[in-house]
Amino acid sequence: MIIDNAKQLESRLIEFRRAFHMYPELGFQEIETGKKICAILKDANISFETGFAKTGIVATIGSGKPTVALRADMDALPVAEANEVDYKSKNNGKMHACGHDAHMACLLGAAILLKKEFSDNNINGTVKLVFQPCEESKDANRQSGSMLMVEEGVFNDVDAVIALHVESTMTNGALFIRPGAMTAAVDRIDGKVLGKGGHGAYPHQAIDPIWLSSNVLNTIYGILPRCIDATQPAVISICTIHAGSTWNVIPEFVELSGTVRTFDEEVRQKIHKEIEQAFQIAKVMGGDYELLIDRGHPSVINAPNLVAKVEEVATHVLGSENVKLVGLQMGAEDFSHITRIKPSAYFYLGAKKDNINRPHHSSNFDIDESVLYKGAALLTEIATELLCQESK
Repeated sequence: MIIDNAKQLESRLIEFRRAFHMYPELGFQEIETGKKICAILKDANISFETGFAKTGIVATIGSGKPTVALRADMDALPVAEANEVDYKSKNNGKMHACGHDAHMACLLGAAILLKKEFSDNNINGTVKLVFQPCEESKDANRQSGSMLMVEEGVFNDVDAVIALHVESTMTNGALFIRPGAMTAAVDRIDGKVLGKGGHGAYPHQAIDPIWLSSNVLNTIYGILPRCIDATQPAVISICTIHAGSTWNVIPEFVELSGTVRTFDEEVRQKIHKEIEQAFQIAKVMGGDYELLIDRGHPSVINAPNLVAKVEEVATHVLGSENVKLVGLQMGAEDFSHITRIKPSAYFYLGAKKDNINRPHHSSNFDIDESVLYKGAALLTEIATELLCQESK
């Protein structure tokens, strides 16, 4: 069985993950990470090409149609690791704080397993192993790794795309998935409320941007409960406010930033319009404003037929008690750009390590590495099942 073969790779997959974890690299800087991946692929006699989306790698196993792609992200985060472990990050201020090191290890495990499956069995079709850079950020042209790979045609010949994401807060060894929308669309708000500075003792001679901002903020926080259908999930969070430099001077401006998370495109557009109107209050009250709403990644949309196949395989690999429907997730994922052009399935693999809270993007993030071989087995069996299904 594939799961038994995967179990035999467990120590190697842990070794892969720790090698990536100790030397994390940020988006579009995954040079050494890529060299490690290429060395492992070469050792497994798996053909590959480099240079996709700057630092990405695409390996292939098999030939002809149908074609299934398995994707893993490669980049780390600008986070200083707090964990005192043997595999602690050696690149100061950088850390695999979201599990991409585990994703690469799982995909490399799947590559090794698939090589054996194609050798031992008469499997028709191709599996593309896509190692994608820069999921966590964007370049100067506002493009992430998946956006570039889509533009470059990496998925043009693909019939289905599968991706997993380890989840440090979810039950270890369980799979979580849902059909349709899974993650939220993400947008960034950057605003500036403009006033007229002055002495704190003479506010009537100034136009206080802090006072203006208080009205803008109250209006923004009223958008969801009063302007958006309550049955439509959405979030607006203002996360930074910066103004002034001392205690007795009214500043010239207040800078605000935050995020919008939505699932429905009409709701998304309406919230953008309402935020613009909220900032216009500053103008009505004698000030002015600047506002930029940067549209980020859309929602990940899972194809129902692929979700059913993932659930079927996961039931076989993990047991029915470990296959769970997950609720809508307000987090965002640039895999969403791939789901907009090809039938796709994205799922979480629970990897909770211990009773300590280790959220993603935190300095103490970590996972239970015993899930790595399970992730490799899932990717392998899903790919082979899809190829066999499409070949019939």
